[in-house]
Amino acid sequence: MKNIVKLALLTVLGASLSSVAFGQLPVPPVLPPPSGSPQFGDPLPGLTPDQLAAFGAGSDEFLDEETPERGLGPIFNNVSCVACHFAPAVGGSSAILETRFGRVEYGQFDPLIELGGSLLQQSAIDPACQEIVPPEANVIAQRQTTPLFGLGLIEAIPDSAILLNAAIPRPDGITGRPSMVQDVVSGQSRVGRFGWKAQQATLLAFSGDAYVNEMGITSRLFPQENAPNGNTDLLALFDNVADPEDVEDPETGKANIDNFADFMRFLAPPPQLPLTLSAQSGQILFTGIGCAACHTPAMQTGANSVAALDHKPVRLYSDLLLHDMGGLGDGIVQGTADQREMRTAPLWGVRASAPYLHDGRAATVDAAIRAHDGEAKPARDRFLLLLSIQRQQLLDFLNSI
Repeated sequence: MKNIVKLALLTVLGASLSSVAFGQLPVPPVLPPPSGSPQFGDPLPGLTPDQLAAFGAGSDEFLDEETPERGLGPIFNNVSCVACHFAPAVGGSSAILETRFGRVEYGQFDPLIELGGSLLQQSAIDPACQEIVPPEANVIAQRQTTPLFGLGLIEAIPDSAILLNAAIPRPDGITGRPSMVQDVVSGQSRVGRFGWKAQQATLLAFSGDAYVNEMGITSRLFPQENAPNGNTDLLALFDNVADPEDVEDPETGKANIDNFADFMRFLAPPPQLPLTLSAQSGQILFTGIGCAACHTPAMQTGANSVAALDHKPVRLYSDLLLHDMGGLGDGIVQGTADQREMRTAPLWGVRASAPYLHDGRAATVDAAIRAHDGEAKPARDRFLLLLSIQRQQLLDFLNSI
C-alpha cells in the first residue's frame, strides 16, 4: 500500500511538472559514446599537432614537482598539480581536503585576510612559518579537489548563454544567478564558472590562482606572495626567491601557468557510458523530479579559434550559476558568492569523483542527493518519494553520464 501511495504521488508530480518551467530547459538525450571516444585523461579529439604538443607540455608541467629553490611556498598545500588531481586519471579529482576559514559577527562575514584567510595553507617550507586556523575564526569549512576534465569546453561557453539560461523561469523558487567577477587576465567583468563558488572566469586566471594559493608560486597575474597567517616579517624571512617566480620561457613565450591552462583547455570531458534500460528510465526521472532545473544537461560553446572547441555540445549537467543551498552552503563568502551560495557542480563523470559535495561528506551519490538543501530541497524531497527501484534507475543514469 505504501508503494502504491508513492506511485500515485509521483504520477501527480509528473503531471504537474510537465506544465511548469522544466519544459523550457533543454534536455537532450545522452547518446552512446562513439567508437574510440576519449577516456579519462585523454586530450580532446580533433586537436592540431601544435595543440597536442601544448597539451603534452601542459601535462608535463602538471606532473612536475615544485621545490623551494624554484619558488614553492613559503606556505603551500601541495608540491604539484597532480598531487591533488589524480583520480581516476591525471586531471581528475581526489578526496584531499583543504580548509577555508573566516569570522561571522553581527551577520557579516570577515575572511580574516590580515590573518591569512580565507584559505589555510597546510604546509610550509619551514615549521617556523606553518599556518594555523586563527582563534578569531568561528567559521571553518572543508573543500575537496574538483575534476578538471572538459574545462576547456566549459570555458568556451559564451557568457551570454549562461546569462540567458539564468533568465529562464524555473519552478520551486529556484533563482540561480551568475557570478560576475573581474577576470584578472582581461580586466573585464565576466561570468565566473570555475571553483566551488564560481570565483574564476577563465582557465588562465584559475591556473594562476591555483599556483599562488596551492603552491605558493607567484606569477604575472598573481604577483603577491601569501604571508603566513598574514605575518609579513615571516614572509620576508622565508621568501627567498624573487617574485614573480613563474616567468615566461623566452623560447615558447609561455610561463607554467600558461602551460597548465593549455592542459586544462585541451583535456577531454569525462567519457559517457551507453545507457542501459534502467539508466534510460533514470534520465526521464532526472528531469521529472526537477534535477535538471539546476543541473542543465547540456550547453554549447560559441565560435572559437580552436576547432575542437568551436560550436560543440557541452554535456556538463550544470547551469554554472550560484544557488542558495541552505544548510549545504559552506559558510564562506568568496568572490560574489555569499555564505549559503554554491555553484551548481557539473555532474558529468560523477561516477569517478567520490566522495561527493564540497566537503566530501557524502560517500555515495545517493547520500549526496539526500543532503541537498535550500533551492534543491523540493527536488530532493521528490527523490525521497521515489520507489527504491526508481531511485536506482536515477542513480544508474547519473553513473552513466
